[in-house]
Parts: sequence; C-alpha cells; structure tokens
Amino acid sequence: MEDKPVIFFDGVCNLCNRAVQFIIKRDKKEQFQFASLQGKTGHEFLKKFNLAENDLNSFMLFEGDKVYTRSTAALRITKKLGGGWKILYGLMIIPGFIRNFVYNVIAKNRYKWFGKKKECMVPTAGLKERFLD
Repeated sequence: MEDKPVIFFDGVCNLCNRAVQFIIKRDKKEQFQFASLQGKTGHEFLKKFNLAENDLNSFMLFEGDKVYTRSTAALRITKKLGGGWKILYGLMIIPGFIRNFVYNVIAKNRYKWFGKKKECMVPTAGLKERFLD
C-alpha cells in the first residue's frame, strides 16, 4: 500500500459501492485508494490488524498507521473531500456510541434495504490504479 489512505469496503454491498463512487467523484485530489474487504488486500489487512475476517459490516479507513472503523472512518473521509462535505466532520462531537448505533442499524440492514451484488465491483480502466485488488 502506498502512503495514501486506503478505504476498505464490502465489495458486494450496493450501498458500499455507491459510497465508493460518491467518494471517487468528490476526491478531486485522488487522495484515497480502495480495496474490498473480500479481496486479497482486504483479507491481509483484516489479519494484520486482528479484525474479524467475517465481519464485513464496517467501512474502514487505514490512514498513516491507524485504522478507523464505522462512523469514524466515514466522517474522517468527509473531512478530506472537496466542497462542503468537510462540514460533516463536525458530527464527530456526537459520542461514538451514538454515531455507531445509527451506523450499525444501517450496516445490519444494508443488503435488505439496498441489495447485494453477486461479486465485487470491477473498476473501470481509468480507476483501476486507485484500487488495490
């Protein structure tokens, strides 16, 4: 992995894939790289940080030498996006247990509410260099 922050996501989740597309569109400086949790890089990452390999409910951000999960990862990402998205980082003042309660409800129901793909998203040729798998 390069020095760029890496966003790990559930590659078969429609909501997660839409979130990745949302980030790509607004990440004008191409600060982020991406990897699905189901891919080789994702498995290595989970193993390295002793994270459950079967828990794909979390959106994760690996930045520097730290791992951020769930709502903290999502809010740290908004902080680096262009436009007014940075303002959402202010939601960090809400205690993590409250933010993550909401996050966990959505994560638990994401397949039911947004659907699921049979296989991970394949990036277009122009985006391929930003994906680690």
